[in-house]
Amino acid sequence: MSQARQPSPDAAPVVVRFAGIRDVEAKVGTSILEAALANGVELDHACGGVCACSTCHVKVLAGAEVLSEMSDDEADQLDEARDVGLDSRLGCQARILRVPQGGRVEVAIPRWNVNLVREAHD
Repeated sequence: MSQARQPSPDAAPVVVRFAGIRDVEAKVGTSILEAALANGVELDHACGGVCACSTCHVKVLAGAEVLSEMSDDEADQLDEARDVGLDSRLGCQARILRVPQGGRVEVAIPRWNVNLVREAHD
């Protein structure tokens, strides 16, 4: 039985590109939702980021290989999400495990989600 490798606290920062929004820096061990919230990127998270809804649904455009593996619970929640594809993840569950080649992970927040967030704040 292998032990999970703990991220090095001094690892180089990872750039998380929120397509069409902006790039932010995150540490290894951070989830996509945590990276968004820490940097003012609006990503809905109705359940508080505990994998009990699908509102933080994102599409991983690059860097999926450095994210944590999808759990059965996450897959079940994604079954309830709109516009799901093979690149879909929940931002609260997609955790950066290591620095990717090129140092960047790129995600897109589905347009319907961006619109819901904006409507809630208007």
